[in-house]
Amino acid sequence: MSEKTSIALLGQPNSGKSTLFNALTGLHQHVGNWPGKTVEKKEGSFTHDGKEYDIADLPGSYSLSANSDEEVITRDYIASGKADVVCIMADSSQLERSLFMTADYAGITLPCFLILNMADVAASQHKAIKVSELEQKLGIPVALISANDKKEYDAFFKALEKAVSEKKRLNCESLEKGYSEIEGYEELKSLIPENLINGYSSMWIASKALENDPVILAKLKNAVDTQTMDKIDSIRNNVQGAVATGSAKFSWIDEQLEGIVARQSQKVTLSKLDRLFTHKTWGKPAVILTVVLGLIASFIPALPLMGVGMAIASLKAPVASALVSIGCPDLIVAFICNVFIQSLSFIFQMLGFVFGVTLVFGLLEEAGVMARVSYVFDNTMGKLGLQGKSVMPFLVSFGCTMGGAAGTRVIDNWGQKVLTIALAWAVPCGAAWSVVPMLSTLFFGPGAVLIIVVILLTMILHMYITAKIFGRGLVKEEDRFGMIMELPPYHKPKWGALLRYVLGRTKDTFIRVTKVVLLVCTIFWLLSYSFDGSSEPILYKIGTAIEPVTKFFGMNWQLFIAFIASSIGKEGALGVISALFNGGNFSGAFYDAMSGAELASDLNTTLLSNVSKPEALAFIFAITFNMPCVVALAATYQEIHSAKWTARIAIYYTVGALLLAMIAYHIGMLIW
Repeated sequence: MSEKTSIALLGQPNSGKSTLFNALTGLHQHVGNWPGKTVEKKEGSFTHDGKEYDIADLPGSYSLSANSDEEVITRDYIASGKADVVCIMADSSQLERSLFMTADYAGITLPCFLILNMADVAASQHKAIKVSELEQKLGIPVALISANDKKEYDAFFKALEKAVSEKKRLNCESLEKGYSEIEGYEELKSLIPENLINGYSSMWIASKALENDPVILAKLKNAVDTQTMDKIDSIRNNVQGAVATGSAKFSWIDEQLEGIVARQSQKVTLSKLDRLFTHKTWGKPAVILTVVLGLIASFIPALPLMGVGMAIASLKAPVASALVSIGCPDLIVAFICNVFIQSLSFIFQMLGFVFGVTLVFGLLEEAGVMARVSYVFDNTMGKLGLQGKSVMPFLVSFGCTMGGAAGTRVIDNWGQKVLTIALAWAVPCGAAWSVVPMLSTLFFGPGAVLIIVVILLTMILHMYITAKIFGRGLVKEEDRFGMIMELPPYHKPKWGALLRYVLGRTKDTFIRVTKVVLLVCTIFWLLSYSFDGSSEPILYKIGTAIEPVTKFFGMNWQLFIAFIASSIGKEGALGVISALFNGGNFSGAFYDAMSGAELASDLNTTLLSNVSKPEALAFIFAITFNMPCVVALAATYQEIHSAKWTARIAIYYTVGALLLAMIAYHIGMLIW
């Protein structure tokens, strides 16, 4: 088989890059971070007509200026020569805007071809695009497709093969004429020899120097002598270069599109949905209702996988019986049943919800609804250093934090994705709400309503403080602005492409989450297991030894162990308490926490006789704001691909929960 061809996929956010990438690579893809940078890196491979291709989905950005890590990484990768050809994606339904990336690419020496995506949307707008004429103007292969319909990929493959064989560069003669009208451009270009910086023409370098691009200026400083650099600085300092070059690029786009797009003249009006979503009064409630309904709908496709999880849990007893009957050692029986089977059961139940959330909100993203969510909440989320899309993971986290983490896949800025997950952890999940109201009512009666209100207010304050603590390191000041340039049109999603994406991400999530969950649960099991059946496990010894310290946070050793167990799964926190206060099986406590332990019949009496009101208040706040669960931890790592940041968030919430417990306890001591 011939040598592989490498493709770099370039385009603006919402241009359909990810849809094309997922459709081409299927499960043959991997995601990580670029070396030395906290920016998501997607690479994959595919085969067509016996030829193998590697493809890199470059970070989405609106231009190739050095305004962000994403943009610098993108253009450095292109200039590095790692790719044989660049595929530039543009939205055919709004070419005037989406061709700006193509204009900014003009002058880069790597061969390229242009894919006009969303042909179906353009057709619904009564637009007819003369592809062959545009191809002649640009001097590179051009194809019109709908990335969500693989039946239309023949045009893509023809353009790809033509680009690889002909290696044509983008025709930028008319753009350079526009640049030549900018004061100082000709003189500046004359100071920059061709091939001075690998991958860039002197035209492109001169335009970026006029724009005061810091990375290009640094490269120039290293490539030319001091006298020449002084002349370059003198020229660019006397010109408003970014405004001038931007105007030249838009004029070039208008020139390229002249006579290319034919359409019926239509009065531009907002759809009924957009009139609702953009309404000053009803816009935000309508968006929240849409997300909540999506969250509820997510349970429908989630049920089969949740059922698989429950079926796996039912295997514990027969598997244990079978292993014992063949003389298997107790240690192995306990590990297989209490760690492996129980973990898989828990993972499948949580994975079902992630599958449902990814499917439903992927559908909303493909249809264009999520862009409206982002638009409506952009200003509000911007105060936290986020974009409007972050509101969806927050709302989903009320049901399941793992689903909230999975929901951040629609956020293209890595720092904002991490910050969104860090804030979403502050939202009490459904499992927490199954425990907190019961404890609050038991200890405080009608005052439970006040406890719930205080928890919600604490959640808001927690999110605000967390945004301040993590925000500066994750989101640069220049990124703290609205991310939506204009609302994309609604369009009908293709179920085949969507299902391929959802199944691929669900499989990837399962593999990564299983590794983390099994590792963490094995460690907890070893700490809580009594190997000789008589001596107390390590965790018991640690808990009783540090009880003088945990008392300061308002928890005796039993409550503290239940607090630790709540980081595995909050569902069984009461069952852990029930077991510990009634002399139950300590080694099963953590797996009771994952499956929901059987409660003692006199649990209420046990709690009221062993736990004071201040201690109860401390415990309620501790488990509410503790790490959501081990599956949420694994899902966080799966999405952000950073063990360092995952650990930071986990430690931050563990420490934060203890501090909140301490505050609640000492306030309770003053009241009761």
